[in-house]
Amino acid sequence: MKDPRDIIVRPVITEKSMQLLEENKYTFVVAREANKIEIKRALEEIFAVKVKAVNTANFRGKKKRLGRFPYGYKPRWKKAIITLAEGSKSIELFEGR
Repeated sequence: MKDPRDIIVRPVITEKSMQLLEENKYTFVVAREANKIEIKRALEEIFAVKVKAVNTANFRGKKKRLGRFPYGYKPRWKKAIITLAEGSKSIELFEGR
């Protein structure tokens, strides 16, 4: 079994993700190979919350100039938007807004 802290990489702090907090939705960067079930279990174990739904999106790496070389790519990544169940406590990482 994978360690939950290897599945959840970091929170995403953007204007859009802060607006989603009002709908009880939290955004995280997750491991690319993780599926929705693993993401749900990891969040419930790490933050002791009840997860209602998990939505994921895969992103391609953007093209980047590398000096005299024509181009390279930034790494690919995966984002998960987590909806918490009604009555579940909020996640402390997002409280300092």
